Amino acid sequence: MFNTLFRDSPGYEVVAFTSAQIPGIEWRRYPPSLAGPRYPDGIPIYPEDWLEEIVRSLHVDEVVLAYSDLTYEELGEKLSRVLAAGASFRITGPRETMLWSYKPVAAVTGVKTGVGKSTVSRALVREVQRRGLQPAVVRHPMAYGDLEARKLIVIQFPEDLAKYPLTVEEREEFEPYLGLGAAVLAGVDYGLVLREAERIGDVIIWDGGNNDWPFIHPDLWIVVADATRPGLVGSTFPGDVNVRMADHAIITKVSEAGRERTEETRRRLLSLNPRLQVSLADLEVTLDNPSLVEGKRVVVVEDSPTVTHGGAPYGAGYVAAKKYGAEVVDPRPYAVGVIKEMYEKYPHMGPVVPSTGYTERQLRDLEETLRRTPADAVIIASPARIEEMIAIDKPYTRASYELKILEGRTVEQLVDELLRRHPLPQQ
Repeated sequence: MFNTLFRDSPGYEVVAFTSAQIPGIEWRRYPPSLAGPRYPDGIPIYPEDWLEEIVRSLHVDEVVLAYSDLTYEELGEKLSRVLAAGASFRITGPRETMLWSYKPVAAVTGVKTGVGKSTVSRALVREVQRRGLQPAVVRHPMAYGDLEARKLIVIQFPEDLAKYPLTVEEREEFEPYLGLGAAVLAGVDYGLVLREAERIGDVIIWDGGNNDWPFIHPDLWIVVADATRPGLVGSTFPGDVNVRMADHAIITKVSEAGRERTEETRRRLLSLNPRLQVSLADLEVTLDNPSLVEGKRVVVVEDSPTVTHGGAPYGAGYVAAKKYGAEVVDPRPYAVGVIKEMYEKYPHMGPVVPSTGYTERQLRDLEETLRRTPADAVIIASPARIEEMIAIDKPYTRASYELKILEGRTVEQLVDELLRRHPLPQQ
């Protein structure tokens, strides 16, 4: 939002950013090279806890919301804090912030983190590839660590992972596409990201992490909802926006949820957007070595955003443990450092370990928590190969989800629709 609306605008002076949700990313500076010539010293980044003090001490006129994955209760609390401090509160809309592409763009968004967006995106990638076309997957920005080094991230080959100072969460988003032979891009400057995606791909797929609306104007907009959590539909920001603007909805985990919750999810979606075409789907979970966990005591590692600010109590790893007859050991009594802090901050989390690893110290906390937990094996449901980043002193197996459409439009039909709306030029 800063790059698109404020960086070159003489009508605004941006005095600070605040950060939240992700531990350890405050107390930095948006660098001058990214902030532009109007900000030769860059822009400081403070904890959001300092919001009121920043507004008062720097005489802030307007506070702009620039992150997502919020419930309306959380959004209302932030609005009230800003107004009580004396400033105005602004939410910039999709029309102001979306970039336009000359390539076909399919957007996969969600009502909340953890609903299965990336699983849908990977299914689209396979279908695009099946037609002899090259997909370029664009992820939302992950503004951690060295922002200059994250101006543009392009991952096409396994050796590209070593080119950037990536966190576990970033690797979780990139690594699954390496197995498909698809390029995945992200970065702090989305003008650069889009131009590179257009150079690489015939079709651009926006894999909208954190349930952002797309940063690139889509020709086909898909929203994903989780049938096990129907109450999320209509209660989250900007997930609610995604539902209202989408062309198609995919409801996932329907077999796990059952008919009643699935139909409630469908009803909620259509009440917000009667134009939606709705597909029902399962996310089929598998383990690469089920014999390691059958009848054993296991500790489960889930991808952190899903079970922290995503609001889910568990993910693919826990489902796999139950499917293959394992006993899940509760790791919470054995947690240390940032992992212990995550349980305190997100009390909804079930007996699973979040793959929090934004710094070296946090990786060591993750490693020590797994070491202390008395289990026979580890189920890793993080898409990142965390076994290459930490020492795991137990046998481990990896869990994964794949999309299976049960009812409604198929992935093939969705790609047909995309290319009908934005035909490729004749070769």
